[in-house]
Amino acid sequence: MIWRRIKWICFGAVALFAIIFAGWIVTLPPAPSFAAAPPIAKEEADAIIAALKPPKRTRPLIAIIGINDATETTDYLMPYGILRRADVADVVTLATKPGPMSLFPVLTVEPQATVAEFDSQHPDGADYVIVPAMSRDDDPSALQWIRDQAAKGAIVIGVCAGAKVVGAAGLLRGRRATTHWYSLGELQGKHPSIHYVANRRVVVNRGVATTTGISASMPMSLTLIEAIAGRDKAEAVGRDIGLADWDARHDSSAFRFTRPFALTAMRNVMAFWNREQLGIELSPGIDEVSLALVADAWSRTFRSRAVTFAGTAGALVSRNGMRILPDEVAANWPAERLLPAIGVSPPARALDQTLFAIEARYGAPTADFVAMQLEYPRSAVR
Repeated sequence: MIWRRIKWICFGAVALFAIIFAGWIVTLPPAPSFAAAPPIAKEEADAIIAALKPPKRTRPLIAIIGINDATETTDYLMPYGILRRADVADVVTLATKPGPMSLFPVLTVEPQATVAEFDSQHPDGADYVIVPAMSRDDDPSALQWIRDQAAKGAIVIGVCAGAKVVGAAGLLRGRRATTHWYSLGELQGKHPSIHYVANRRVVVNRGVATTTGISASMPMSLTLIEAIAGRDKAEAVGRDIGLADWDARHDSSAFRFTRPFALTAMRNVMAFWNREQLGIELSPGIDEVSLALVADAWSRTFRSRAVTFAGTAGALVSRNGMRILPDEVAANWPAERLLPAIGVSPPARALDQTLFAIEARYGAPTADFVAMQLEYPRSAVR
């Protein structure tokens, strides 16, 4: 009798949760439609470039800061790889503490210096500081270092939810800004003096720049190259990485928490028995931009996680000098769970190909779910 009552209590609790959940799901908006964002006026585009001109050096110094635990993978690696590829600035990756960095949701890297070492080598500070999304917005070492760099005249660039870190450092008070769609409400709640700018991938205001979601770090990097070295150089790098256009236009209304997004997340989380570890082989000279995009996307399906492997445990040096540690030491990977070699396609095309591969493996809703997390207008490539 007791077990029968327990069974019915459990059944009733599950049924009640299902009713509440179903009612909540119905209130969410349907899938958005992607509209072509209107072009940016030349005056505004010119103003963005002018505001990002190097503040100190002819050949600028760019520092990319992260904390050692769970700095966002693509936010950290993509600006580094693209800016190093352009060779128009000296670019260094930093961590707040010694030792490797465990990026989120995937990859482990060895930063090139700590913030303390950077300060010792460059007491006058950087020209630009790029701030990725981090697992904590209140890391005291990161916040103080960012404040110090701003005081020394650096232009601070918050990529994606890195705007929350920049805001926590006190640098967004009264400024125009943007951020990843999912973090917007939190950013505005903590920093009500911010003036949110919709429909722009990049917003620059009084020495501080912010961007929309994860994929925006690619156009942001090209915009920065244009500000440093001119349009022709930016176009050449854009062709090299497979991105023909990178202006600030954006359709903010297309990115929000929707019914399909919530249902896909729940469905994929509940399929816990069907998780996959998909292997990416690390090799010397691997393109860190493509690696970041591919590994990041596959690790956001809630059905799979990308795992890097190599024949030895030591770090391998990427195309542009990043030291990347393999997750596993292995000579090979099961063929049915081995992802294609990195670097065959330009980085922007590699992301499109990955989303199509996710759709083929798990269905279109999961590919759209990943694209929404990346704030990437996937419909534009269909």
